[in-house]
Amino acid sequence: MPIFLSAMVQKKVLQKLTNPELERYLREDSRFTSEAIKLAAEILEKRDRIFTDDEKFRIRELIRKKKEAEEHKRLEQEELQKDHITDDPEAIRLHSREVIMFSGLCFGFISGAVLLSLNLFKLKKYREGAGVIFLGIAYTVIQYFGILFMYETKTTGETKVFNRSPELLFALTGFLLLYLLWIESIKKLPYRKDSLLVPVIIGLLSVFLSYMNYYGYAPSYLFVILAR
Repeated sequence: MPIFLSAMVQKKVLQKLTNPELERYLREDSRFTSEAIKLAAEILEKRDRIFTDDEKFRIRELIRKKKEAEEHKRLEQEELQKDHITDDPEAIRLHSREVIMFSGLCFGFISGAVLLSLNLFKLKKYREGAGVIFLGIAYTVIQYFGILFMYETKTTGETKVFNRSPELLFALTGFLLLYLLWIESIKKLPYRKDSLLVPVIIGLLSVFLSYMNYYGYAPSYLFVILAR
């Protein structure tokens, strides 16, 4: 939603509030956004609420501090979303985010999960690494039975969501999940790209298993889609 539309919607919501409810927005311990605080003050003024000079100064300071906190949070989020690859020879070697995301999308979620867990083990985050592997196995099981279920409901005509390719739904969901796991676990750590040997081996194994399609199981369902 565009910013100006969001502000309009927020203003309409605030206009429905009573004066005591709007006053809560102006407290020092207010948890509302700077924009919401500003709008609350403007609405109160239109309702003939007269602010003293001290109150006006306090509200301006509150809005300023809120804006600074919001900007800091925005910059922090941007930093988390960056891929901090470096040429520093002292930096640890990890499988890169792009390799993990590519593996998860093309060779199955479990492939990306294994690579991410190897990174975590290297960082001595053993519990987190084991958790990612467990999640990879659990997601693979859910994916297997979920795809079967979606195809069964497709034949009965009970659903039309991702009818033609439920595999694509799970591939994209897994891709986004790996992205969030990377941000949460690796954070802003500078690292050097590790060798592609392990990702290539995992990719080839995934392709082989997908080709065999044992009992209908395929780590990479994208290959199943392409093979149709």
